[in-house]
Amino acid sequence: MGLLCAAVSLCALLGTPASAQVQERTIRWGHLNNTDHPISFGVKKFAEVLAAKSGGKLKIREFPASQLGNEMQQQSAVRGGTQEILSASTTSLAGVVKDLGLFDFPFTVSTFEQAEALAQGAFGKAMLELLPEKELIGLGYWGLGFRNATNSSRPIAKVEDFAGLKLRVIPNPVYLETFKALKANPVPMAFGELYSALENRTVDGQENPYSVILSNKFFEVQKYVSATNHTFTQNVIIVSKKFWDGLSAEEQKMLRDSFAETREYQRDQTKLAADKALDELKAKGMQFNEIAPAEYARMQEATKPVVEKFSGEYDPARVKLFTSELARIRGAK
Repeated sequence: MGLLCAAVSLCALLGTPASAQVQERTIRWGHLNNTDHPISFGVKKFAEVLAAKSGGKLKIREFPASQLGNEMQQQSAVRGGTQEILSASTTSLAGVVKDLGLFDFPFTVSTFEQAEALAQGAFGKAMLELLPEKELIGLGYWGLGFRNATNSSRPIAKVEDFAGLKLRVIPNPVYLETFKALKANPVPMAFGELYSALENRTVDGQENPYSVILSNKFFEVQKYVSATNHTFTQNVIIVSKKFWDGLSAEEQKMLRDSFAETREYQRDQTKLAADKALDELKAKGMQFNEIAPAEYARMQEATKPVVEKFSGEYDPARVKLFTSELARIRGAK
């Protein structure tokens, strides 16, 4: 009789439907971007997919436009378990996992395809594996797109055109040294202060993806936009490990699968948004110029000392992996 009861109990356990392993949860997802940005589009699509998978039990509540604080404040909240998910730039997350800063090296990738290959390949995966020890789980990467320079003085078509321009940059040593190498005058400044600084000519210009330039109306205070494509910005979708560890295996799988099914959609939205934003910037009167391949190569050469200098500050094995991955990506047909 005892064996029979044990067998019945085991069958009941094995036969428990997946839905019973999913609880009603509202998951707070914060990010810095406006609701017309591809990151926000990705969050909404993720929410749809996750709701469908969980029968409506797992709900994403989006907090865009820094509603939950700046990026550093939100990182702290996610690590502490008081916020569940954050779309974090590799630039700021490098303060937690230093080697993520390698993504910010200038002129390393020149196409969306190369950027995606770097994030989805061995280097990107190795970076995600470092997150759990920092109380974070990385679902993967969403691309923010290439950063491009704008200014109110002249088109930037060659290295010499950077000379003397006061450009607002992210308060990050790699960005500062990159634009110094190009003979510009980089000015570190909080993003919230940027529009006023451009309007008042405290700075001549700035650098951001086209979609950010458009959604923040920099076209009102900038005349020239140049396709410098100097850095491709990645977001890491990070989940609080404290929250993650409290999920069932089925719930964890739903989150990972929802990310996997949303990634291509978000990537396509980033590409579409970049093209659309550039068209709108031109329609609003900004003067646009491409960079000739030979001039792009000159910019790459001018910033090579920056890459060499900062490479010495990272784990040698990860720098080697990063370098070998770049060689593989650039050589791919």
